[in-house]
Amino acid sequence: MYQLRIRDLREDRDLSQTQVAELLKVHQTTYSDYELGRLNVPVSALHTLADYYGVSVDYLLGRTDVKTPYPKKESPRG
Repeated sequence: MYQLRIRDLREDRDLSQTQVAELLKVHQTTYSDYELGRLNVPVSALHTLADYYGVSVDYLLGRTDVKTPYPKKESPRG
């Protein structure tokens, strides 16, 4: 499911695969493999994409159709 979501979000913003790959610090072919479902997207990349697009990781994974991200946790104070 995430393959369609990350492609749709990228295309909705008129971004190239190369631009998103640069954001994730991967090669364009690696990002293409994410969109095609040939490679699993690392959790760190899902976090980056969710923050970049302003959606929740659950939305990217297809666990919800609500795009709104969850509130950020406050950092623990020591």
